Amino acid sequence: MRVVLTAIGRLKAGPERELCARYLERAALAARSVGLTGVEMRESDESRARRPEDRKAEEARALLGQIPAGARLVVLDERGKTMGSEAFAADVGTARDSGTSGYVLVIGGADGIDPALRARASLVLAFGAMTWPHQLVRIMATEQIYRAVTILAGHPYHRS
Repeated sequence: MRVVLTAIGRLKAGPERELCARYLERAALAARSVGLTGVEMRESDESRARRPEDRKAEEARALLGQIPAGARLVVLDERGKTMGSEAFAADVGTARDSGTSGYVLVIGGADGIDPALRARASLVLAFGAMTWPHQLVRIMATEQIYRAVTILAGHPYHRS
């Protein structure tokens, strides 16, 4: 199973991109040992539509194009469910063990996630009730992917 973080917008060169890359590289190095075929980040351009509803719909189409058939779709949204790192790792592991083709985490654009895309998600996940800048959400998501891989690999978890 391949783990993919897909997001609207492109990170510019700088510390945010470097930190995301560092976590993705670490996760990718350990991925095979836990039965994952890879870990990656994909970016789609922001919509130029005038109305927020049109932007969200256009961005949703771009995001859907990044999601392989049969993948578990997890949408990041501040109104979603919160879960701990161990529960998130267990969710990734359950998807892997059930033969799911991919595990895709989606970060929408500045206007949020299109309701139709949110409705298709198997899980709507929040990193808390606060609003976070998209750059930080990407860093937190890549870190949690890395942490999930290490938890699945049996590395000691500091909260256990």
